[in-house]
Amino acid sequence: MIQTFDKGWNKKAPPLQGRGLGWGLSIERLAELQALAARMRRNPTEPEKRLWRVLSSSKLGGCKFRRQSVIGGYIADFLCPQRTFIVEVDGDTHDSVKDRLRDDRLASFGYTVFRVTNHDVMSNIDGVAEAIRLAISAQSPRWDSPHPNPSPEGEGLER
Repeated sequence: MIQTFDKGWNKKAPPLQGRGLGWGLSIERLAELQALAARMRRNPTEPEKRLWRVLSSSKLGGCKFRRQSVIGGYIADFLCPQRTFIVEVDGDTHDSVKDRLRDDRLASFGYTVFRVTNHDVMSNIDGVAEAIRLAISAQSPRWDSPHPNPSPEGEGLER
């Protein structure tokens, strides 16, 4: 019998910020979603490119965003993990009923979803940025205290 191992995957590991056990997904399904997210990061739509210019490098209120993150069987367009805040850019093909179910599922994981349309991003990026800034400032940080086990003073410094 040949055994294969998924490096870095520990089925007994506790969930860590949505990772760990992989949201209850199989290893195969999680790998599929991560590969799809990587393809989506390489080939963003024009509205996603424009919004990323506003959200990248902590430009919006000092909040750090990630693009195309896998969360609970879904791929979030833009995720701010510190504020548990997701920004979704919706095109003409979005189904409001499915979006509502998806938003409810993400809310059950503790995330707030903020939706903007392609048209709004393309025609009023400053207004979209301000709306996101206001919405995210209303979110309390997930973690705002220092790490409970900080490194000893001076560790790693040359004397």
